[in-house]
Amino acid sequence: MMNNLFSIFDPMTNIFNMPLNWISTFIGLLFIPYSFWLIPNRYFILWNSILNKLHKEFKLLIGFKNNAKGSTFIFLSMFSFILYNNFLGLFPYIFTSTSHLNLTLSISLPMWLSFMIYGWINNTQHMFIHMIPQETPTILMPFMVMIETISNIIRPGTLAVRLTANMIAGHLLMTLLSSTGINMPNYLIMFLILIQILLLTLEFAVSIIQSYVISILSTLYSSEVN
Repeated sequence: MMNNLFSIFDPMTNIFNMPLNWISTFIGLLFIPYSFWLIPNRYFILWNSILNKLHKEFKLLIGFKNNAKGSTFIFLSMFSFILYNNFLGLFPYIFTSTSHLNLTLSISLPMWLSFMIYGWINNTQHMFIHMIPQETPTILMPFMVMIETISNIIRPGTLAVRLTANMIAGHLLMTLLSSTGINMPNYLIMFLILIQILLLTLEFAVSIIQSYVISILSTLYSSEVN
């Protein structure tokens, strides 16, 4: 039973010893019509308006201290990539790549390392000051440095685990409920379908919220090193 329950998250399914599950990360591009890139249709205009609003929000969070022009495009690309993969995972029989730490850590860890290296090389004094909040008693300063150091170190892990856990939880609940439909009487099947539709709507909202939260937190982390 547990193997069947977790089989949708199994990255080792392969054909001719090739892990083809991860192709789902890019296979969604095949569904986008060519006219989307050439002709400014309604979908293109809607997506552009969303990205423009996010760009303005990220720009306010980052600030203009150290020539941060263009840095918002990194977070916009990350938002688009995570949102795209979260949506793909809602389709039946499609591998959810964002439910694995392989992908989420590959996104959060290099970004966090680049922030830390840039901050400690270019703004060393600011990074040391950031370790101790204002008006901290002298006796508590060593403990505050330890707490701030640990909180900085676990940041990429918390970003990765947050996205992974949220994507796994909803998918597992939907899979668990659908597996019980075989033993249900006919009059309860419609009730089960209604619950599954509500859960799918919730997962749709979670996909948007999680991609937004990850990009916002990454933007806040980058603003701390300036």
